[in-house]
Amino acid sequence: MNARRVLALLRRQFDLMRSSPARVLPLFAWVAVDMVLWGFIARYVESIARATHPVLPGLLGAVLLWDFFARVMQGVTTTFFEDVWSRNFLNLFGSPLSLTEYAAGLVAASIATSSIGLLVMLVLATALFGLSFAAVGVLMVPFLLLLFGFGVALGLAGCALVLRYGPAAEWLIWPIPALLSPFVGVFYPLSTLPAWMQAVGWCLPPSHVFEGLRTLLAGGTFAAGELAVALVLTGLHLLLAGWLLRRVFNYARRTGLLARYSAESVS
Repeated sequence: MNARRVLALLRRQFDLMRSSPARVLPLFAWVAVDMVLWGFIARYVESIARATHPVLPGLLGAVLLWDFFARVMQGVTTTFFEDVWSRNFLNLFGSPLSLTEYAAGLVAASIATSSIGLLVMLVLATALFGLSFAAVGVLMVPFLLLLFGFGVALGLAGCALVLRYGPAAEWLIWPIPALLSPFVGVFYPLSTLPAWMQAVGWCLPPSHVFEGLRTLLAGGTFAAGELAVALVLTGLHLLLAGWLLRRVFNYARRTGLLARYSAESVS
């Protein structure tokens, strides 16, 4: 893999944002709104519920982690959509650029954009609500890495879906984080769900992350086994997403889909 080609893809995204401030605003605007909104909701709930444990750290921490996951996934897919909208695939893959290098460029762009959103969320949570993650400690790092890996996996799978079925399939990608959130227990324990939803939830790495977060904030000890299971699941999802993207790309190249990519669905 040629690092210069990956950096070139990252540089292209930087140039796009520099030339269009409208692309920069979503990097921090929506996460800022989410943190402020949920922060005041949590503060209000605390004032009326007289909960045994503080509501604010758990709720705001869950919002922060889930928004981070969504930004990672959207960082991958939005960079890919830039090439969809501009019909740039022939230019890219007519060059020596490989699919692995292209995927690495998508991930690098996601790292850059999601890091900005994460920094904004941390600053707002600390400055406005005094939120501290001291109870989580160094486990915050593997939590974020697991969510990052799963976000990348879903982003690559979403790219494969749009590459196979055309730009009309784009609308299927945006709601994925919202559709997953009930199954992974972002705001409540998985034990509150029906058995079949719990079974789905335990197969998804974020479930283990949020269960661990709630355990730590409640003063408990997080089991290392949960972290290991989440790590294995994340690795499996990344492998499956990479395999799917490779398979769809080879199909698109073999059948000429890259050459006749249009705004219509591809059969």
